[in-house]
Amino acid sequence: MALMETLADLVAARYGPVADAVRIPVREDADLAVVRHGIGGLAPRLGLSALQRVAITTAALELARNIVVHAGFGELLLGIVDAPSGGRGLLVVARDEGPGIRDLTLAMRDGYSSVGSLGLGLPGARRLMDVFEIESVVGRGTTVVCIKWIG
Repeated sequence: MALMETLADLVAARYGPVADAVRIPVREDADLAVVRHGIGGLAPRLGLSALQRVAITTAALELARNIVVHAGFGELLLGIVDAPSGGRGLLVVARDEGPGIRDLTLAMRDGYSSVGSLGLGLPGARRLMDVFEIESVVGRGTTVVCIKWIG
């Protein structure tokens, strides 16, 4: 998806430059291990605490799992954001071209699930990250941008 470069540029314009970007195609559950590994590779560069690493990993895995379950294919972009204010953070962008989410307000409500799960995924990911932006267009896909600021 060529859109990832555009998304990285948009993130850079809004939050700061993105460094050490890693693109991970997501098609099946096995790809979740690659997501976990990607975060593990970036974590030492930011000096993440164990709790921060767990929070970011949990949110990223939830977004990747949603791609597998709802869209069938998509990708995650992981990277380090250097904010103009001097702050640094770990960026997670999830993008798919699946069916989209018909009702974002409902999808962001704890307990709502369109597939019979606990319905904690998107709202939980939002709580775990400092920045959480979601955009979805029915028939075109969903994009989620998350950042966990460090320090």
